[in-house]
Amino acid sequence: MSIRRDRGSALLAVLWLSLALSAIAFSLASTVQGETERTSTAVDGLRSYYLATGAIERAILYIQWGKSFPASAENPTPYYSPETPLMRMSFPTGDVEVEVIPETAKYNINKISQEDLLSLLAALNAREDQARQLVEAILDWRTPGGDSPLDQYYLSLSPSFRSRHASFEEIEELLVLRGMTTDLYYGTYERDANGRLYRRGGLNECVSIFGATNQFEINTAHPAVLASIGLAPEQVRAIVERRRIRPFGRGDDLGSCRLRIGGNSIFTLRATARLRLQDGKFSDLRRTVAATVKFMPPFNADSAHQIMRWYDNASRN
Repeated sequence: MSIRRDRGSALLAVLWLSLALSAIAFSLASTVQGETERTSTAVDGLRSYYLATGAIERAILYIQWGKSFPASAENPTPYYSPETPLMRMSFPTGDVEVEVIPETAKYNINKISQEDLLSLLAALNAREDQARQLVEAILDWRTPGGDSPLDQYYLSLSPSFRSRHASFEEIEELLVLRGMTTDLYYGTYERDANGRLYRRGGLNECVSIFGATNQFEINTAHPAVLASIGLAPEQVRAIVERRRIRPFGRGDDLGSCRLRIGGNSIFTLRATARLRLQDGKFSDLRRTVAATVKFMPPFNADSAHQIMRWYDNASRN
């Protein structure tokens, strides 16, 4: 009887040990699988980053070549022109969409009038009190002088700071102003009448330190910019729908004296890459990078262009 109990105890111990080893093996296998998938995602993300970076370099060349070989009805150029604000590029490892956004599609934050700024914030659905507070803060920030009530407000914060009382040097300075929120600056997601989520853009897509004051590029201007210059909602919708199907060209009627086609010398290039898998399909992973590029006058001694800002992780509209 004692021998049977000993055998039963030994068998039970072996079963518990087997169960423990199985649990350890399952946990280890899950960890290895998770780390493998994470490493694979990281590798794909890095490959997508370099694919998007290469597309921006190609887009810079296309813009330069487009100026040297402008398009015409008889000889359409394969390079960039204001009528092609979206360039689609195919590489052996994947495809990339490059958005070419002239800075003339945005307001100049250092020169925008109080009226246009209020109209722009209203078009971005800012509350009236918030809009007036933010307009006051922007005007105070860029106006020379000092000892304003807002200086005392900023000095009461932790960490404390003072208003610049000078021109904005970076658009991100808006983030510290009284009245600014991350949703207003970066944009957020809302639901339409059918309950589907859509992205509502932010102020950072509408203003720039290199932007325009009077005329704005029609093919790439944010809908809020279009609404702020006095266009009715149905006009804004018509422009957005039209340029989605076919961008505006030189001979088209723009419908407003505050609209233009094309930019000057400074552009934001935003490239979104998707890798091509071994089966020929595309990865669900997307990586977006962006650069603000200034193109120099012809025969510039140093360089044909200058990259003024680089964004490793840019948001895609």
